[in-house]
Amino acid sequence: MTETPVLQATINGVTVESHTPGDLRAAAVQELLRQEAVAEGLLEPSASDDATAEALEALLEKHVSVPSPDEAELGRYFDAHRTRYSNGELVFASHILLQMTPGTPVAALLARAESLLHQVQANPARFEQIARENSNCPSAELGGSIGQVQRGDTVPEFESALFADGSVGLWPSIVRTRYGFHIVRIDRREAGRQLPFEAARERVAQDLQRQTLAQALQQYVRIVAGRSDIQGVDLDGASSPLIN
Repeated sequence: MTETPVLQATINGVTVESHTPGDLRAAAVQELLRQEAVAEGLLEPSASDDATAEALEALLEKHVSVPSPDEAELGRYFDAHRTRYSNGELVFASHILLQMTPGTPVAALLARAESLLHQVQANPARFEQIARENSNCPSAELGGSIGQVQRGDTVPEFESALFADGSVGLWPSIVRTRYGFHIVRIDRREAGRQLPFEAARERVAQDLQRQTLAQALQQYVRIVAGRSDIQGVDLDGASSPLIN
C-alpha cells in the first residue's frame, strides 16, 4: 500500500507536518497560537500537551469575545437554516475511536488516526475490520456501530459532524472530542418533524454562537498570521483547532 506523502509547513521557523491539507492547516494554526501563548507569557516553551491546550484556551478567551445574539439575529438564522431544526431526527452511525488518555502524545495519536482514515478512504469495505482492530470504544466489537443517535445524545463536537448536513457515508476528516480522535461514518438517516422557532430557540442560539465564535477565531488567527513568517500553508479562513 502506497504511503500518503507527508506535507510540511513552517511557522516562524518551526516545522509542522501532516498527511492532508486540512490537517496541516490545523497543525499550523495550533503551532501559531502556541507561539503566541509563549510570547504572552501564558505558556512555557517546553510545556506538555495538556498545558498547551489550557494555555491556548486562555489565549483565545483573552483576545476573542463573542456578543450574545439578539432575537432578530436568532430569527434570521433560524429562517436560513430551518432544515437543521427538527424533532426526532435520527442518525445511524459508526466510528473508530483513538482514545486520548493522560500522557498520550497528541501529535502521534492524530497521525495514527489520519493513517487509519486514509486506509478507510482507500478501501471503505475495511471499516468494520479496522474498527475491530483499532477502536478504543466498546463498539469495536460491532465493527464500530453505535446504532441510532439523536441530538443531545453525544458531546457537541461529535454531534456537529453527525448533524452538519444530510450526507451519508464516511466523514472526510478526523473529528476531535474530549475523548480523542474519531473516524466517523454515517450509515443512514431518518428525517424528523420540523420544529417551530420557539421550540428550537435554544439550539438556534447555540449554533449561531458557535458560528460567530468560529468567525471571530478566524479573524484573530488572520491577525496573528499577518505578523508571522508562514511558509507552505495558507491560513486564510482557518480557525482554532479547539473549535470543531
